[in-house]
Amino acid sequence: MTAPLSTSRSRAALRISARVSAELLLVFAGLALALWLLGRMWSVVWPLVVGLLLTTLTWPVARFLRRRGWPPALAASVVTVLFLLVATGVVALIAVPVASQSGELTDGVVEGIQRLREWAAGPPLNIGDAQINQAFDSAVARAQEGLGSMVGAVVTGVSTVVNGVVTAVLALFLMFFFLKDGPRFLPWLARQLPGRLATDVPAVCARGWATLGSFVRSQAAVGLLDAVLIGLGLWILGIPLVLPLAVLTFVSAFVPIIGALFAGFVAVLIALVSSGLTDALIVLAIIVVVQQLEGNVFQPMIQSRGLGLHAAVVLLAVTLGGSLAGIVGSLLAVPVAALIAVAWNYVREQLVETAEAPGPDDPGPDEPDTAAAAPS
Repeated sequence: MTAPLSTSRSRAALRISARVSAELLLVFAGLALALWLLGRMWSVVWPLVVGLLLTTLTWPVARFLRRRGWPPALAASVVTVLFLLVATGVVALIAVPVASQSGELTDGVVEGIQRLREWAAGPPLNIGDAQINQAFDSAVARAQEGLGSMVGAVVTGVSTVVNGVVTAVLALFLMFFFLKDGPRFLPWLARQLPGRLATDVPAVCARGWATLGSFVRSQAAVGLLDAVLIGLGLWILGIPLVLPLAVLTFVSAFVPIIGALFAGFVAVLIALVSSGLTDALIVLAIIVVVQQLEGNVFQPMIQSRGLGLHAAVVLLAVTLGGSLAGIVGSLLAVPVAALIAVAWNYVREQLVETAEAPGPDDPGPDEPDTAAAAPS
């Protein structure tokens, strides 16, 4: 016969469940409020985040100069100017060769379209010129019907470009000030906080800063692997503009999803107009293989080692960030997850119960407790 449930224990379990549920609801409400405030202040938060990421990338150089006796303002200025020169050089390395061969590329695009038409006209498709022209006229008619939407998209795109320029300028200014005054921040923060917070918050911030540096370095390593592998494949196939395409692949690694798609599209397009459809398909296959290796092997392995996160956590964080906030969410998902892990590990360290040393009258670890064993 089954024993009846204990009324007191059931009530205690229900009370604990209700209390835990209420506490979880309060935590979720606090998180929702924090996310809402973050969205309202995003125009300020986003340049701040970009500035921090750029600072983690350039701080080793500034630290080297400061240790050699350079004034903080001079070191920050030199590093900022060097960063601008490097960024400008990268853009020039990509743009100048493409511009110098723009005529050849244009002729190749026209020739590539003609080849596609000839291929479509032959077996197995057997699409005649009349059908192709009809499809072209239909596309033109649809484009004319959607002219208003196209104009709106152009206006939105211009607004996005302007916002991007403003964000970049603000991020550069913030990077300069972080490089100049960054080491003063934690002591200043410790003086502003009361009690134990003066120790805990700066400690978490210092660990978070190291974590962000690991994230940027891991992204650079992943981008370098992509650039080397894809560039090597393009060089073996004899595709022109190998160096600009490799640089573009490296830079695009810092922009998840869209960056890889854009770099791959440019590489396939140049292969198509310069070497034909077969080489373009081979380049597409190379890019797909490398991107799959990056997403499923390189990036999880490198980031899990650099950030102390399991590879599965990295993959889940990127997926969740992309579903919640698109490209920006994918970009910030891994560092945010790493910062949460840093804070959680620090809290766990503070909450761990340390064993107290036994007093002179307390029994040792191998001695029986005669007082407890004695009958009452």
